[in-house]
Amino acid sequence: MSAAPSHAPERPIIRSADDIAALINRGPSGKGHANIIVLLALGGVFLDAYDLTTLSYGIGDVQKHFGLTGSQTGMVAAAMSAGTIIGSIMGGWLTDRIGRYAVFMADMACFVIAALVAAAAPSASILILARFAMGFGVGMDLPVAMAFLSEFSKLSGKGSKAGRAAAWCPTWYAASSACFILVFALNAIVPASHPDWLWRASLGFGAVPALIIILVRSRYMSESPLWIARHGDLEKAAAILRATHGVDPVLHITVAPPRQTPPSLFALLRKPLLKRTTLVIGMKIVSATSYAAIAFGLPGLLSSMLHLQRTEVLGVSILLNLVFAFSGGLLGVRLTRSFGSRPITLAGYAMQVAGILLLALTGTPHSSLGIVSVMSGFALFLFAQGFGPGCQQMVYPTLSYPTELRGTGIGFTNFVAGFSGTLSMWALPTLYTALGMQIFWVILIAPLFGIALHMALRWEVFGYDADADPTLRHALYRTRDGNRGQTLCPSNQAP
Repeated sequence: MSAAPSHAPERPIIRSADDIAALINRGPSGKGHANIIVLLALGGVFLDAYDLTTLSYGIGDVQKHFGLTGSQTGMVAAAMSAGTIIGSIMGGWLTDRIGRYAVFMADMACFVIAALVAAAAPSASILILARFAMGFGVGMDLPVAMAFLSEFSKLSGKGSKAGRAAAWCPTWYAASSACFILVFALNAIVPASHPDWLWRASLGFGAVPALIIILVRSRYMSESPLWIARHGDLEKAAAILRATHGVDPVLHITVAPPRQTPPSLFALLRKPLLKRTTLVIGMKIVSATSYAAIAFGLPGLLSSMLHLQRTEVLGVSILLNLVFAFSGGLLGVRLTRSFGSRPITLAGYAMQVAGILLLALTGTPHSSLGIVSVMSGFALFLFAQGFGPGCQQMVYPTLSYPTELRGTGIGFTNFVAGFSGTLSMWALPTLYTALGMQIFWVILIAPLFGIALHMALRWEVFGYDADADPTLRHALYRTRDGNRGQTLCPSNQAP
């Protein structure tokens, strides 16, 4: 009798980095742990949001504890945002030059040290320096976290690159909600005579998730196989795929890849990437400004507009973040897989305009209807931020740039937009004092500008794979002999 035919799956063949990209685009099998790496990357995003949120409630207690002026208080609030500026440009560049894994673990260590120093800060100066270091870690983390989310996810369907990149937003609001819940719990046990214990404990707790990630790194975290492949080590990339994606590829390299000069940061400012970079920077400036004014300033606004007590402010903040911002983010992730990024972003901006208009027209409420109007304005803005521009401001840079420029692109756009966030954090306390509730008419400019920007620069990243765009790769690369566009031979055309 003849042997029964084998039904073993055919082993994929790897001839170039393009084949690595194709395997990743198909998604992992059930045997790999790529999804765990995605969760750890989102854990980094959770830390970013938690650390940025910790003083949104406690900034008033910090001001009283250290006897700060309005300008000095603004410096404490803006220190972390300022740190993200430097961390973004350095972290993005290092992510593309030395790899994703090394940068990710470095910023986890930065989170641990900075959180503990901030919690024990004996003076405002030390607190400012520690918050700056926290911001530096956040700036380093976002480019590498988003690179992991893209480079360990498939191209379409559930668990797609776009969907997972958008997942940074509900993760962000889950973290901010967790921060408020923690502060709410601590508020019940911290003695009224020591209000500084509240913000110190919440700052110090930020070290815990980072320590957990550091402890599990050796078992699950690995370098991005696509980054490794683009740097010429196909054998190591194949080994990572075996562990993370549950596939057993066969190396079949018939032509040595040409030596290429990696694209520089300035490639982001030349065609064909200039249009994308301009759009991403504009989106980030809009979000940084409006987030600083409303989301970060939410506890102070609730206190001044609705005259709420400490526990009431915390309760309402938790409600608004979980019920509206977090749920909006989850809906944005789901809809991104079906409708694309651009229409969702425009719808989010339109809802933000409506929410800010409600706040501007109502001002300080003097009736039950006014209170409902104010709460509706905050709810609509936060839902819209999570649903639209909040999700998409990271989807756009993550999917617009190829692997070799992904970290640099995210870091550079965060770097430029970070100035807007820092300026907003620093200036808002003074502006609130000068303008009162009229400040909302100024904030309204942000989403209107976002709408105008997307109407002028039409770019959709839904379903787009920058690594598989031959026109883009032709424009970016220059080989040693000066010829433009000589790239690795696509796998389906290899000899």
